[in-house]
Amino acid sequence: MARPVTIVTGGSRGIGAATCVRLAADGHDLALGYVSNGAAAEEVARAVRAAGARCVTVRVDTSDEAAVERLFDTAAAALGSVTGLVNNAGVTGPLGRLADARTEDLRRVIDVNLLGYLLCCRRAARDMAARGSGAIVNISSAAATLGAPGEYVHYAATKAATDALTVGLAKELGPQGIRVNAVAPGTVKTDMHAAMGDPDRPAKVAAVTPLGRPGEPTEIAGAVSWLLSDDASFTTGTVLRVSGGR
Repeated sequence: MARPVTIVTGGSRGIGAATCVRLAADGHDLALGYVSNGAAAEEVARAVRAAGARCVTVRVDTSDEAAVERLFDTAAAALGSVTGLVNNAGVTGPLGRLADARTEDLRRVIDVNLLGYLLCCRRAARDMAARGSGAIVNISSAAATLGAPGEYVHYAATKAATDALTVGLAKELGPQGIRVNAVAPGTVKTDMHAAMGDPDRPAKVAAVTPLGRPGEPTEIAGAVSWLLSDDASFTTGTVLRVSGGR
């Protein structure tokens, strides 16, 4: 049987990188989208290839329609028909109250986390409908229901939109054989926290997490892999919370 071909956006670090490596181990060929760090993307690609998978890296800003089209075109040309999409690329902007947020940061968060997801889902829906099958996994966040007050309510709002997108699109595409689900991680140990201005945040959040610790990227990757697999063939429109109990 042909190997599944899956696009992972934001695949050069954190949850995206762990997902690429896990999917490669589970038999997927990968198109790894990254926004700026080509060296990191190639490092992940080497790990993917070491697992026996094919991998192509594509520089892409998912908020740019033409770039998204190029990502899907490149994946199909290099690897074959795209069977899966992991919408993972995302930004938070600096930590802080909404009242103090800069408009340019708000726009960037919305453009990447919401418009980018919509553009990728739209292209995936078109391609997968032509095949009559496919699976999409959107990376949401526990913040969608917790709200993230004092930290990034704008980010939380885009993740609540991700949940709505997942449920609605699952109903829209189900008759065409396409499943759409989401994974909602809690606080995970990645470099995103340093980028937003609080590298110690995972340890702080651990104190209010029932399991008493932050998550690992590999734990999120396992949930993504399951939702893309045949074991989840009757699962669609689901937001799978992987948050340590928060």
